[in-house]
Amino acid sequence: MDTLSILTFVTVADTQSFSKAADNLYLTQPAISKRIAALEEELGSRLFDRIGRKILLTEAGKELYPRAKNILLELDDTRRAVINLAGKVAGRLSLGTSHHIGLHRLPPILRKFSNSFPDVELDMQFLDSETACLAVEKGDLEMAITTIPTTPLPNLVLVPVWEDPLKIVTGRSHPLAGKKNQTLAVNILAEHPAVLTGRNTYTREIIDEEFDKQGVSLKIKLSTNYLETIKMLVNVGLGWSVLPVTMIDEDLVPLEVAEINPSRSLGIVHHANRTLSNAAREMIGILTS
Repeated sequence: MDTLSILTFVTVADTQSFSKAADNLYLTQPAISKRIAALEEELGSRLFDRIGRKILLTEAGKELYPRAKNILLELDDTRRAVINLAGKVAGRLSLGTSHHIGLHRLPPILRKFSNSFPDVELDMQFLDSETACLAVEKGDLEMAITTIPTTPLPNLVLVPVWEDPLKIVTGRSHPLAGKKNQTLAVNILAEHPAVLTGRNTYTREIIDEEFDKQGVSLKIKLSTNYLETIKMLVNVGLGWSVLPVTMIDEDLVPLEVAEINPSRSLGIVHHANRTLSNAAREMIGILTS
């Protein structure tokens, strides 16, 4: 088995499509089919079932997939280790981050990094923090800058960089907007519907924990993982929310609520058992300096 065949197999499995794999690898679809056919002949087993337009792994394909992924990860790790010996900061740095962090935290970091290391090809993907952490764990991304998970994750190194206090806010037309200079009882707030991030997010876990401590259930009117969208929905009066202090402007009214003081940490996520490229090390150095 050669590495190109292994890469082709993994790409087809991940995309579940010969045509998408061809696009990702900058090859023709016949070239993809030829590589897969050669690999199947070498192994003596069919690796994919083609059912209509669907491409599904056979039992042999399922057996090969995790081993093939590990081979590619080991090759990437070895390549980075060897390149690092030269001391040059160049090559590709795959980085995941959320829209919020990308908009509000990263611009000066990226400017400094790109000015200092112009030979680095920065591949930045905007993802939910949870998806970015999973991509780092699977080896699809070298590092991420995200909301730090509320509990440790296996195989991942979590490095807090910014403390990000959260605040309960309403729009100016909300019934509670007039309570700006008062401390509200939490049960009064809970009588009104909220607009929050989805339950599968680290930020929502932090918010729910704060209210669970008070024995209060919330009325959720809408959920979205985009904080800028939540800000807009709150601004037009669709409910109250919990947003980073850095997002509060004249369109929002911050509220003090008794015993509710949520905060989250933002920072770096990378794999504990994989070699970091020189580019990743320099990015981490800028973030933590």
